[in-house]
Formats: sequence, C-alpha cells, structure tokens
Amino acid sequence: SVQGTSQVSGAIIASTVTTIVVFLPIVYLHGTAGELFKDQAWTVAFSLLSSLVVAILVIPMLSTRFLKKYSAIHLEKRSIQFPRYRKILAGILKKKLLVICCAVLMIALALRLIPVVGSEFIPKTDLNDFSIEIKLPEGTELYRTENVVNDIEQYLDEILGNDLKTMYSIIGSSDNPGENESSVLIDENTANIKFTLKKDHEIPSEDVLLKVNSVLDDIPDMEAQFIHDQTALELTLGTESAPVVIEIQGEDLDYIQQLTEKTKQQVLTIDDLFNVETNFDEGRPEINIVIDRVRAGLQNIGIDQLSSQLQIQLMGTDAGQWDSEGELRDITIELPEIGLSEIEDIIITEGDRKIPLYDIAEISWNIAPEEIYRKNQVRIGKVTAHMKKNKPLDHIVNEIKQKMNTISFPVNYKYEITGEEYKRKEAFQNLKFALILSLILVYMVLASQFESLIHPFTIILSIPLAGVGTILIFFLLGKTFNIMAYIGIIMLVGIAVNDSIILVDAINQLKNEGLSRTDAILEAAQRRIRPIIMTSLTTILALLPLTFGIGEGTELRSPMALAVIGGLITSTLLTLVVIPCVYSVMDGFFEKFLSKLSI
Repeated sequence: SVQGTSQVSGAIIASTVTTIVVFLPIVYLHGTAGELFKDQAWTVAFSLLSSLVVAILVIPMLSTRFLKKYSAIHLEKRSIQFPRYRKILAGILKKKLLVICCAVLMIALALRLIPVVGSEFIPKTDLNDFSIEIKLPEGTELYRTENVVNDIEQYLDEILGNDLKTMYSIIGSSDNPGENESSVLIDENTANIKFTLKKDHEIPSEDVLLKVNSVLDDIPDMEAQFIHDQTALELTLGTESAPVVIEIQGEDLDYIQQLTEKTKQQVLTIDDLFNVETNFDEGRPEINIVIDRVRAGLQNIGIDQLSSQLQIQLMGTDAGQWDSEGELRDITIELPEIGLSEIEDIIITEGDRKIPLYDIAEISWNIAPEEIYRKNQVRIGKVTAHMKKNKPLDHIVNEIKQKMNTISFPVNYKYEITGEEYKRKEAFQNLKFALILSLILVYMVLASQFESLIHPFTIILSIPLAGVGTILIFFLLGKTFNIMAYIGIIMLVGIAVNDSIILVDAINQLKNEGLSRTDAILEAAQRRIRPIIMTSLTTILALLPLTFGIGEGTELRSPMALAVIGGLITSTLLTLVVIPCVYSVMDGFFEKFLSKLSI
C-alpha cells in the first residue's frame, strides 16, 4: 500500500488540483454565468479536496485490511488485460510525426464544425405549458372578448384532441384583484388562454406552434402572442420575453417608426421566426388637439382657459366630497359622453360669446404607440420575434443582419440586436475569459508538479483532443452550444488532463529508474492503460443519466454532460495514442537542446 501510494500520489495530487483550479475562475465570474455556476464550483472544489484526502490516506489503509489474502499475481490474473496495446503502440511510435499531424488535422476539422453547430444562450426546454395572449381593438366590450376566447378554445380542442390535458382562460383584468365584488374590470379587450399538453402527447411542440398560429392569423382585428412557457430558471435569467429583439435608435419618432416597420417586413421573410411585432403595432387611438395660438388670441382665449374647459367637458369636474359609511368619497360631475365626430363641435365660452373648438384648433385622429422606449436617453423602436426550436440563435442573427443590410439607415440612426443575443455574447465572453484563465492555471500547476516547462505542454495537448469529441458529439446529435455546454468544456480542461498526468508521471518515473525513453513510454502505457480507462469510464457513466431526458428540464442539464462525455471519449482514446508520440518528440527535442547548451 505504501509503495503503490507513493508511486501514484504525485499524479493523484496533480490531477485533483488541476480539476479544482479550473473552477476558481467561475467563482469570480460576473453576470449570468457566475450566478448560475458559482455554487456548483465551490461544491466541486471542496468535494475533490475531500476525495484527495480519502484517496491518499483512507484507501491505502482499507486495502491493507481487505486485500491481504490476495497476492499481486492473483489480482493481475483477475483484472482486465490489454496485451496487444504495447505492440500497437510500438508500431505507432515509429510513425509518431504522422500521428501528430493527423491529430492536428482532426483538431482543425473540428474547429471548422463550430459555426455549423451554432450557439445559443441557454437550451430551450420542451415543457408542455403554452400561453396565448390576446388583445382586441381598444373599446371592445367584455362579452365580445369572451366570444372570441370561446371560439379559440373550441379550435384548440379540435386541433389538440386527446393530447390536451387542461385549459383555462382569464378575460380582462381587475384594477383591484383583492376585492372581487367591488372590483371593476379594465382592459376588457384583453385575455389570456393557458393550456397544458399531456406528458405522452403525440403532436410535437413545433406542430402545436404552427397550427395554433395559423388559427390565430385567421381571426381579424386581433393581436395575439402564442408563447411556449418556460422554466423558473429561464424566467430568472430574464428570457421570458421574446428571444429576438431588434432596437432601432434615432432622434425623430416618426422616422424611427418608418424604419421599425421596414425592419418588421424584412424579419417576416425569415421562416424560422414567428410572432413578429413592433412597439408601434396596434397602439391606442389618440385625438390630438393642436391650438392655433393666433386665432385663439384673436378670440381672447388663453391656453389655460381652453384646456380647463376641455377637461371639464371631456372628463368632468370635482364637486366636493360626501360621507359614505364613515369614508369620504369624491364627487365628480360629468357631461354625457361625446363621440369622436362631436369633438370638433365642442363649444368654448368667453364671456357671452360661444366659440366652436374647430375655429381655434386643429383636430386630428391617429394611433399612438403603446410604449415609447428610451435607451441612454435616445428614442428607440423595437421589433420582437419568437423563433422556432430547430435553428441556433446565432444562425438566425446572421440571417437578420443580412436582411438589415438591405435597409438604408441615415446618419444618427442605427440598429442593434439585443434580447437573448446580447445575453449570449456577454455570457460567452465571460466564459471565454474563464477558459483561458483555467488553461493558464492548469499549466502553472503542472509546471510546479513536474518541475518542467516542456512536459506540461505535452499534457495540455489532451485538452484540444477532448474538444474534438465535444464538437463532434454536438454535431452528430444536432445540438447547439450554449452556456451549459461551455461550462462542460471548462470542466474538461481539468478532467481531460488527468489521463495524460497519469501517463506522463509513470513515464518519468521509469526513466528515472534507468529505462530508455521508448521503453519507458511502452512500459508506462501498458501499466497505466487500465487506470486511464477506468477513471474516464467512471466519469462517463456517472454523467450518462443526465442525458437520458428523465424528468422536466433535462434540456438544461444534458448539454454540460454531453460536452464532458464527448470530450472524455476522444481524449481517452487519443491520449493512449497521441500523447506518447508527443512526449517522445518533445522529450527528444529537449534533450538535443540541452546537449547543445552543454557544448
């Protein structure tokens, strides 16, 4: 036990510390990535420290108590052997430069696949909950809204059939939801329909989106948003709104509205987007009364006098208060409602004279935007859209940029794609910094452990070899890179080097015992092939259940597991072939360099 522990203690300590240090940058990350994975990083770090103590102290003690009756020869016969590996590796070492070139070519081809795989912010979950937000024209009465909702519910029942589990609707909203009896319904033209599909529903979610949208498009004078509900995590990350947002920035609101409408028309030509809307769509009707100061002055009517009379005739006037059951309530006297066509005939009085409103003001009717957004004190128009699940976010963003290049923007007007794209760029930038810092920390740990600047380069080569497997598994499964997958890649930086550490440490020990470089490589590879495969296999099997899709929200966990599994498969296989070749070349080059210095 003492001898075995002393032989592998250096490799165990180095592999554990390298895995721990890759999580340190995550602890200090800001933004979404830091909030998501900070606790996980601390948990893994302290768990690995505990496992290191157990591996070096507890396991040797237990082996002396429970493995006494087994001899080394008996254990060797019962264990899995790889007798042909030594001969195969000996042949590979004779063509080591060719093997290294093939590995470099494999890494280059994998990098070419990254744009094809695509990327997104977080993976979309395939929940069974859906919402339809409905808005009819302003002034629509409650009973008509209810009729429209009933029609939509019948359509949904026909389309979904036995796949429909539950459905309910909320029509209008209350200004005082805590008091049902005395509350007054406002926004009677709005409604919200929510429905849930059964877990074993036959109709795919994509087909539900397409069929329901086709039904909603056939209903005239109605604005509707069909939304696939999200998990609590997605709501926390702020992805509950439309994932694609295009902001048009400028000075003049009318010109912004024109550019926003042009942008909407271009976005509508992209088949992978739906629910395309702008903040200028279906605004509230508005009557503008522009007072002609010259004509009003000739009639001796002031602005304050005119506005106060208009307010009284349109909105009423306060007439004091009255006591109702111990509470004072306001008294407002209102005139009968005035229709739109009667507004210009409103009479303004000045002494004994009566002047119609159209004599002193210009009256116009238009649709005002529901909301006017500002960003950094600059007005913006927004185009929002939801996207189908079958295409990566960055591919859709590239399509939008191509469409936007066809629109001519004047000076001081520009567009910016925000929404999930902004969150994706921010998170990926932070994680890229964490990845680079992890590589530096791993190299520092290896350099101090092996007391060499050359061998750490040999070990770190297993990281790009692991990246080949990660990219390949996402490409073959049709998955998309996201922040969960990126965290898996950062974890690989610490995990993938473990196999190389075990192998290189054994080679160095055998060289110190007097073996030649080639013999040391062959002997170490033969001795360490079993622990290398065992450590990788245990990690892969532990992560495999996360990819099975058991339970809701598995789409959020599986990318991280897939990234580690794919990387470990290729890094393990290639470590047993490529790393011995790289070690032979690097060590030979280093010896020649030292011999030249000594001369």
